[in-house]
Amino acid sequence: MKLTPPKQITFWISLVLAVLGILATFVSIPFVSGFAFWFVVAGYALLAAGLFLKGL
Repeated sequence: MKLTPPKQITFWISLVLAVLGILATFVSIPFVSGFAFWFVVAGYALLAAGLFLKGL
């Protein structure tokens, strides 16, 4: 299996999702705080998809 680096936009979106989820754990953000764990999971899943799928 050959890994490819994700596009820059994929990296930044995944980073924003992960940081938003971590921040929502400590600070009350109206919509995000209830789903903080899932925001982090979505961020890392997007980053993994960017590694495994060519062109993402």
